[in-house]
Parts: sequence; C-alpha cells; structure tokens
Amino acid sequence: MTQPTATETGGFVRGLNLFDSTMIVIGTMIGSGIFIVSADMARLINSPGWLLAAWALTGLLTVAAALSYGELACMLPQAGGVYVFLREAYSPLWGFLYGWTLFAVIQTGTIAAVAVAFARFLSILYPPVAENHYLIAPIHVFTSYAFSLSTAQLVAVVVIALLTWTNSRGLEYGKIVQNVFTSAKVLALGALIVAGVLLGRNSAAVQSNFTNFFALGTFDASLGVAAGSVFGLLVAICVAQSGSLFSADAWHDVTFISAEVRDPRKNLPRAMAIGCTAVVVLYLLINIVYLLVLPLPQIQSAPSDRVATAVLERIFPGYGPVMMAVAIMISTFGCVNSLVLSGARAYYAMAKDRLFFPQAGVLNRAKVPGWSLAVQGIWAAALVLPRTYNTATGKYGNLYGNLLDYVISAALIFYILTIAAVFRFRSTRPNEDRPYRVPGYPVVPALYILGAAVILVMLFAYRPASTWPGLVIVFIGAIVYAVLPKASVTR
Repeated sequence: MTQPTATETGGFVRGLNLFDSTMIVIGTMIGSGIFIVSADMARLINSPGWLLAAWALTGLLTVAAALSYGELACMLPQAGGVYVFLREAYSPLWGFLYGWTLFAVIQTGTIAAVAVAFARFLSILYPPVAENHYLIAPIHVFTSYAFSLSTAQLVAVVVIALLTWTNSRGLEYGKIVQNVFTSAKVLALGALIVAGVLLGRNSAAVQSNFTNFFALGTFDASLGVAAGSVFGLLVAICVAQSGSLFSADAWHDVTFISAEVRDPRKNLPRAMAIGCTAVVVLYLLINIVYLLVLPLPQIQSAPSDRVATAVLERIFPGYGPVMMAVAIMISTFGCVNSLVLSGARAYYAMAKDRLFFPQAGVLNRAKVPGWSLAVQGIWAAALVLPRTYNTATGKYGNLYGNLLDYVISAALIFYILTIAAVFRFRSTRPNEDRPYRVPGYPVVPALYILGAAVILVMLFAYRPASTWPGLVIVFIGAIVYAVLPKASVTR
C-alpha cells in the first residue's frame, strides 16, 4: 500500500521533506544582496583578502547559528520558530518583541525590498518599469518623506499580491514555486561561477588583487579610526557585516514552518546545516570570481553597486546586464515566495497565544494561515509606497531600506538571545528529548554569541544613526505589549 505523503498535525499538513525544507533555507538566504553588497564592503575594507575574510566570518557565524538553532528546532518543532524559542526560554514578552519586530520590519520590510529589487531588474528588460516612472507622483507628508506609486512600485506590489495568493492556495503551491525558482537560482549562481573562472579570469585583476592579498587598506574615513591599523580593520570588517549578514539572513525562517515539515526533529537541523553550508560556499566562490574578473577599484565603483552585472558585462560584453537581470529576477522572485510562505506561520503562532489578530490563528480550507498571509502581504505592500527624500541631492529613496538598516542591530540581539537559549534549556530542561545536539557544544554556540556581540558593539559605536533607532522599534513593541488586555497575554 502506498504511504501517504503528508500527515496532519494541529490542522497543518506535513508536506515538506528534506529537499523542500533545504530549498526554503536556500531560497530565503539568496535574494539580490550577494550581487550588490560586495561593492560597499570593498569600499569599507579596501583589501581583497580581508574582503574574503569578512565573507568567511559571515559564513562561520551563519553555520554556527544554524547548528545551534537545530537543537532548538528539535526540542520545539512547532509553527513559529524563533518566536516559540524565545517565548519558552524567557517569557511571552520576548517572544512578542521578536514577533512584533518581525512583522513590523524584518520580514515585511525584506519582502518589500526584494520585491522592489525584482522590479528594478525587470526595468533592464522592460524600461517602462522604473522607479521614476510615476503613476502617482510623490506626495510629500513631510520634507524628507513622501508617498508615491511608480511602475516599479506597482510591479513590486503585484509580485507580493501574487505570491501571497498562491501561498494561500495551499502548501503544495508554495512548495512548487519554491523548488523551481530556488533550483533555478542555484544553477544561475553556479553558471556565474563557472563563467567567471573559465572565461572571465583577468590577468590584470589577478595581479592587482592577489599581490599583497592581505595588505591593510586605507579604510573608510567615516569610521573614524586610524587608516590601515589593525583596529581599523576590525571595525571595518564588523561594520561590513551589516551587508553580508543581511545577504545571508533568513536561513532560520524554515523553523517557522516546523509544523509542516515531515520528521522535523531530523529534517530541520539537516536542512539548516545543508542549506547554510551550500549558500556560504556559493557566496565565497562568487566573491572569488569578482576578484578574478575585476580589480578591487572597479568592484568598489561598480555602477549602482551592481558588481555581478559588471562581471558579466566583462565576460559577455553587451549581454551582461540582461543576463544578470534575468538571474536576479529568478532569485528575487523565489526569495519573496519563501519569505511570504514562512513569515505567516510566525504570526499564526502569536495569534494562538492571543498576541496577534485572532483571525491570524485560523487555518483556511487549504490548511494554511490564509488570514495571516493576507495581513503580511498588505503590510509588506504598504511598505513599498513610502519614500525618503534627500534634500541635498534631490533624490528619492525607500523607507523600508532605512527601516531594515535600523533593525539589523535589533535582529542580532534576538539571534544572540535565541542561541543563548541553547545554554538555558540545557540548564532548565536537562531531560528534554534532544534527538539532535549542537556539535561542538558549548564552543559552537558560544562562538556565535561572542562574534555577534563584538559586531553589535561596533555597529552601535560606529554606525549609531542606523542602529539605535532599531531599539526604538523594539521599545514601541514593549509598549504595545504592556497595553494589551490581560487576557491577551495568558497562554
């Protein structure tokens, strides 16, 4: 007799196997960042060898975190992931603060950012889609803030709406979209690496970048530290992590959908370990390709920071921008899908604890949290519309970009607390069933906590304008929690 492919648990359908779960990990991690952020990192660090070292540090921290989260996912294989881990380890308040920040900015802001990235690269193929091609011109509510609707913004909203709708149709729809687009983006990255190594290797770039590979560069003067000093290098690498960590973030989103993973105690740790390792290796290889093809100054000055586009243009003159646009559209579409799919499950768990809209805790006929998906989609689409305005340059930006900068520090705090929960549970729940334990405990989780703490201190010290506001967003969440009716916080 054929065994059923999924079993129900608490209303959810366990329809995700190891491959599906791994595709979600990879899909959430790879968006558009890897194709862009190396330019800013190269400007900050100004050394090819230390640029790679910064990416290696990101990889080390990411894999250490994934290995640590695996133990928590085994202990608590419930819908909600990090929200549940923090709630159980500390209190409902800490779970709520994470869920609040996730909904307000982290998940929804990232969905908005990646959807707009899709639209920006669509404009290369179809120029009428552009951020300055307005259907509704900017309407200023303050001098530095406005609302607008451009054709690019409209495309971003349509992408969010489409993927919210497909995911509301059932897990199988979201899974199919995820597997197809994640597989395609991995193949595209692999093709970029092969093309760079075999066709794009530039002797001038190799000579320039790999001679005195680890020489100390003159670091960004805005950091306010001694140029070319060891301490300056430390600060530059730590500050640069805001870009690389963001590009490798969201790997833990698979824990939000624990209730839909088959044999989660085995498959969740494996999916996170395999997915994170694969992405880290891809990211390191891609940055090596950048250095093989372009001298460091050309990486630093790539138009609009589009380093990967500059690389492909060097390899395939005249075709690079189009080829990269297609690759990034595939990557961003799959990334938005995985973010939409996973994020709604966290709000579902909050609603079950009466800490979110009650309807978000109800599954629809397709056995997915349809109302939670809708609310997430509406807010993410709304974040696409506000614009920032630079009075000095007369240029418009996107509010979600500022918000995401603000919450990087807050997100690191939540990650540190979550991994510290491994130690807390070992003490408070020593007899809990743990089919998987963190390899290298206590060194591996302690390594992440130490590394993330150092980065956090450097960000607060040297990037205060983009870090302290993140704590304000969290503090607002504490106020919201405090004024909730008493019945709302009773579990």
